[in-house]
Amino acid sequence: MYNLKLHQQINSLLRGNEFDISGKDNTFYARFIANAEAIQSLYKSLYQHHKQCDEVFLLLLKTITSAYLNRPDTLKQKDKTKDEHWFLSNEINGMSLYVNRFCGDLQNLGNKLDYFKKLGVNFLHLMPVFQSPAGESDGGYAVSNFRKVDERFGSLEDLKKLQSKMSDENMYLMIDIVLNHTSHKHSWAEKAKQGDKKYQHYYYMYDDRLVPDAFEQTMPEIFPESSPGSFTYVHECEKWVMTVFHNYQWDLNYTNPHVLVEMLDTIFFYANLGVDILRIDAPAFIWKQLGTTCQNLPEAHTILRLIKQCVLVAAPGMALLGEAIVAPAAIMKYFGTGEYTAKECDVAYNATQMALQWDALATGDTKIMLAAQHEILKKPFGTTWISYTRCHDDIGLGYDDYTIEQSGFHPYHHRKFLKEYYSGNYHNSPAKGALFSVNPKTQDARISGSLASLCGLEKALQENNENDFEISIRKILLMQAHSFFIGGIPMLFYGDEVGYTNDYSYLNETGKSYDNRWMHRPIIDWEKNKRRATEGTIEHRIFSSTQKLLSLRKKLTVVADHKNLVWLAPHNIHVAGYLRANGKQKLFCVFNFSDQPAFLTWYAFKEHGKIPEELYDHWQEKYFAIGKDNEHLILEPYTFCLLEG
Repeated sequence: MYNLKLHQQINSLLRGNEFDISGKDNTFYARFIANAEAIQSLYKSLYQHHKQCDEVFLLLLKTITSAYLNRPDTLKQKDKTKDEHWFLSNEINGMSLYVNRFCGDLQNLGNKLDYFKKLGVNFLHLMPVFQSPAGESDGGYAVSNFRKVDERFGSLEDLKKLQSKMSDENMYLMIDIVLNHTSHKHSWAEKAKQGDKKYQHYYYMYDDRLVPDAFEQTMPEIFPESSPGSFTYVHECEKWVMTVFHNYQWDLNYTNPHVLVEMLDTIFFYANLGVDILRIDAPAFIWKQLGTTCQNLPEAHTILRLIKQCVLVAAPGMALLGEAIVAPAAIMKYFGTGEYTAKECDVAYNATQMALQWDALATGDTKIMLAAQHEILKKPFGTTWISYTRCHDDIGLGYDDYTIEQSGFHPYHHRKFLKEYYSGNYHNSPAKGALFSVNPKTQDARISGSLASLCGLEKALQENNENDFEISIRKILLMQAHSFFIGGIPMLFYGDEVGYTNDYSYLNETGKSYDNRWMHRPIIDWEKNKRRATEGTIEHRIFSSTQKLLSLRKKLTVVADHKNLVWLAPHNIHVAGYLRANGKQKLFCVFNFSDQPAFLTWYAFKEHGKIPEELYDHWQEKYFAIGKDNEHLILEPYTFCLLEG
């Protein structure tokens, strides 16, 4: 129903800022009016009982208005020209990196753009670059100043110059916003320590253990080894504060609407830097409620929807990524449900598929992978995945027990095997990884290790085993190809493009030695990377092959994420195959996860309609004939085909 009062409120606000409603600001005005009722409804559903509800809502409207006023004209023009679903394109290939570990600082990163262009990468995810305390940074996710670039990386001006250079090269930028918490050295936390009630209400702070104990009855521990419990005592103010992740990360209290508006203003600050995708870290945790796990609560989704509506008004060219590493059924909710389907987060990590690939690689069996696809395929049209084999984080094994049971395995014993296999504790395992965040009560754990080390390259090099060396290269490319073509934005993790193995130097750093995830966050040796130009080297083999895969992805429009993926029937349990189709164009992507040759009947392809007598493999650059004398496609161990017909 039309809300005249709200419309008048917006008109009054804009007149006060001398907007040209009928001219250059008309499209903004139209967006504001079109989305205003949704913004108000979502806001009121959270804060209607708060004593400052109306006062803070007006502040929210002013924040949206200021964001548009402060948006550079170049970005306003991009907003007009960008396709609504630009992030679905097959021409976007990404890389995630730590600036300091990759090349030192932001200024030097600007000098490395040719490296990315040569590889075929045109989208960079910079791991957190904003100020965080040394030794208590959690890799940059304990932010002490959301608007100041940490001196280790340079300055805010350096970040702006990098974005400008990237824009000139038609490259996209993604950075993080940590919505859930701040560093205990953030100015808000410092004021809270000093007794400022306003800022104590920005966090969950309590005089005694009564409420914290009640919370912890139902809240699981995130880092049971290094940071048990969910509350920390603050001596300065003699209070307990919620610290779900680490004791130096204070959880923000979104039941206070001032916190929401403050963080929305920060979101717009990043949008107006020219960020194309804003990665919202740990959104599953942003709403807390007694008697629950304090994860994935409905109010968390309401906040994300509200943020999305506000961004659509002031910065519509920026997409939102929700970093929710949860089971498939739960992650679908982060794309939005009901009237907000595809109107919450635009992008999410396909973490389940990533873990399932590692499952298939260890077992040589694709049944569990296939059993999970009915949930993953529910992703709504107009949204997309980040598809990846490795990232800065660990590999979780949190996919549903029933998918393991349906495949004939026992969930506990199956996960135990995977943990032992990838930590190198299983007989003849080629992997060199480590277990991360082992829960001593449940024995739950995740897996650390670089792509190359988990695929056996580190062990093959140590043992100087030429056969294992060859197999490890095949595994690396198999894993990358599977994630590049499955749908979504492929995201390389830096170093994987030239086969970096585990970096154990973190053991000598006191701020990192407790966290073995740093083993797969290497410091780049640019002399090593230069070897990518020398044929026969490991670096050249992996770089040139990755380069070819990314080039094929850009060439094949059928792999744009238009919800056009169908899985092939499991005629061979060692082979995972999927079809990407668009009209008459069909691309069959098939992958042998076994250490033995796999025979796949051509009926697996014919079940999806008429196919020609020959299929062209874009990877091997040759044709495969289909006929009476050739009943099967034969895939050598750990190889794949990208067959078009």
